[in-house]
Amino acid sequence: MAKDAEGAEGFATRDYQDPPPAPFFDAEELTRWSLYRAVIAEFVATLLFLYVTVLTVIGYKISSDTAAGGVECGGVGILGIAWAFGGMIFILVYCTAGISGGHINPAVTFGLFLARKVSLIRAVLYMVAQCLGAICGVGFVKAFQSSYYVRYGGGANSLADGYSTGTGLAAEIIGTFVLVYTVFSATDPKRNARDSHVPVLAPLPIGFAVFMVHLATIPITGTGINPARSFGAAVIYNESKPWDDHWIFWVGPFIGAAIAAFYHQFVLRASGSKSLGSFRSAANV
Repeated sequence: MAKDAEGAEGFATRDYQDPPPAPFFDAEELTRWSLYRAVIAEFVATLLFLYVTVLTVIGYKISSDTAAGGVECGGVGILGIAWAFGGMIFILVYCTAGISGGHINPAVTFGLFLARKVSLIRAVLYMVAQCLGAICGVGFVKAFQSSYYVRYGGGANSLADGYSTGTGLAAEIIGTFVLVYTVFSATDPKRNARDSHVPVLAPLPIGFAVFMVHLATIPITGTGINPARSFGAAVIYNESKPWDDHWIFWVGPFIGAAIAAFYHQFVLRASGSKSLGSFRSAANV
């Protein structure tokens, strides 16, 4: 039971209890409707995410294409594209957090799996649903904007001219680290208990993290930090350049997510040392 206690600054804080680690493999989970409801939520959320954001990218390119009657500074610009990605994540995480956790990103799911927040079964099903949702979302964009879709690159991620593979990979690693680190911090039960006097809506900092990363990395890779987003666009666009660079948008985010999970769980929360201490205490009994 939670109780109030006075912290160092005179604010009331609450006791907290970390949820138990998710089982690595839980076959019984496959019999629960809650799992399939969550998978459906991830599919729909990723579909909506790709539909709105890729349409925004293509709309900006149409408005700024001077050869087609646009103006050089027309459309929403890079700032507007970043807002579209960050804003949609804020909306969709807010809508789905209570159902699926609001991952909408295989890298987020992978990081939470490494931290034992979700089981292997749930992680795999989430990733499949996210990739299928992304394909469908971009497919709708192509269906509704067929005359512009191919002409303006289909919203597919690829390494920009003038940047090395190492630079693109580093941009994806660091960008995904920022996102997944924010996810861990915003949903940390210890932080929520300690800072209960500071009400923070978790989807807000997560959406802002996506927004800020896009501002930094759109000129380099178009900003992936979400393998499903990159995969869905590459499948529908299906040109050689996005496929040649596609590995960057899986390897980079997964490395970044793993580093964020390790940093938060073992450095900031010291979960590893606590577990080791408990093991030693039990061994000495």
